[in-house]
Amino acid sequence: MADLTDTQSEQDHRQVAIDRVGVRSLRFPMRIRDRDGQEQHTVALVSLAVDLPHHHKGTHMSRFVEVLHAHGQVMDVQGITGMPRELLKKLNAKRAHVEFRFPWFRAKPAPVTKSIGLLDYGVIFDVNATAEDIDFVVTVEVPVATLCPCSKAISDRGAHNQRGMVAFAVRFTQPVWIEELIELVEASASCQLYSVLKRPDEKFVTEAAYDNPVFVEDLVRNVAIRAAQHAHIKWFKVEAENFESIHNHNAYATVEQTVRE
Repeated sequence: MADLTDTQSEQDHRQVAIDRVGVRSLRFPMRIRDRDGQEQHTVALVSLAVDLPHHHKGTHMSRFVEVLHAHGQVMDVQGITGMPRELLKKLNAKRAHVEFRFPWFRAKPAPVTKSIGLLDYGVIFDVNATAEDIDFVVTVEVPVATLCPCSKAISDRGAHNQRGMVAFAVRFTQPVWIEELIELVEASASCQLYSVLKRPDEKFVTEAAYDNPVFVEDLVRNVAIRAAQHAHIKWFKVEAENFESIHNHNAYATVEQTVRE
């Protein structure tokens, strides 16, 4: 085969370095091990990127996909963190970024009847690496229910409630289970969400939320306190957004804290 021109490796004279260049929104099947030792099949949206010096015209896009496929479909912490280091070598870069976004399902029994239903959560693995350092952040996106303390205090009948979404990001000294992070968030809300509810279950969750009202401010503080008490979490950021049922806007709060170095 005749030599083919490597256009990406040609010189660029515009003196503009690029912070990140790579591939995004690449769908990839994954099998993730859960806390019970089982493997859950899911599909991730993957982003892979590196920095590009000002004197290089382009990067080699195919090498990102090669690195991804070389790891197979079973992903764990070691595999995820090793991937950006391989990108650094293959693409002669100084910084590399890898992100996996995927749905995570849990079979949850209803609180009274124990009827089983699947509930989905969002999970993000975000890894940034240099030759000297790796930064790994795990984020879970957890739907919850909240009931307004003010509405309960001032109303003769009932109180407004709504669904909310909590994004809980952590750095850790030792790996933590996805399920563990989800449970920490759910324990901080007025009530958990379920996909299957019979009438006894609906009565239970309605009354449970009424007995445990929380503002969006309470929600992020509750998560923050539990996160600070966790033995393996060294940094966290929690963002909560309530999809208000009596307003034409959402309520939002966030807390970020370094717990330990």
